[in-house]
Amino acid sequence: MSADEVRALMSAPGNDRLVWNTPLSEAHAARLIAACAPSRGARIADFGSGWGELLMRLVEAAPGATGDGIETDPEAVARGRRLAEERGLDGRVRFHEVPAADHPGGGYDLAVSVGSAHAWPGGTPEALGALRAAVRPGGRVLFGDGFWEREPSAAALEGLGAEPGDFGSLLGLVRQAEAAGLRALQVTVADRREWDLFESAANIGRGERWALANPGHPLHAEVTAAVDARRTGYYGGYRGTLGLAYLVLGT
Repeated sequence: MSADEVRALMSAPGNDRLVWNTPLSEAHAARLIAACAPSRGARIADFGSGWGELLMRLVEAAPGATGDGIETDPEAVARGRRLAEERGLDGRVRFHEVPAADHPGGGYDLAVSVGSAHAWPGGTPEALGALRAAVRPGGRVLFGDGFWEREPSAAALEGLGAEPGDFGSLLGLVRQAEAAGLRALQVTVADRREWDLFESAANIGRGERWALANPGHPLHAEVTAAVDARRTGYYGGYRGTLGLAYLVLGT
């Protein structure tokens, strides 16, 4: 059985214990939505939307608002379309199975990208520039990206498969937004509990639950090894080192 098949078994879109595919609590999400303040009839785009939970919450917050979810993972798109239909939003939320950098739309009131800066060839600076270009004058941007909370150790870098230059400081992230013509209206950071619950619900917890329920399965050893690698990478590596910032930005 290949590594790809193990990853598919543990994929985020197929994990019904994940509401968000990011470290985020209900209270934190509500504060982000309030800060974005989508208005009646707002046009919203989420670049790298996954199954679009945050996009749907933003659309629900404003009467007549519509949303475009831009996502390349067909499993995530399928889950998003199913959720939109279940919540009566299938006429207001549309998913586009194209890369974020290739989406042609513009003039949005709000552009969102959480954990998807890698979708643009230039990473964070290019992502911020693209989001700025996607909104109308006076529009807002919600951008979620990683930063180093402290100098990364060798174990943290190994756990993430990262290099020291892959992320900068929180202040550096704010400065990059400013360089793209955006001003920070609200900056919040995922806390340790949000990270722990996310990791427990995602690969570590899901893999462990599956392994306990399927002790004789041919994939058992591979899944157990994948879970152990993730656990070691998180608890023995990047926990408390990699941060995730949510920036609500004005133009």
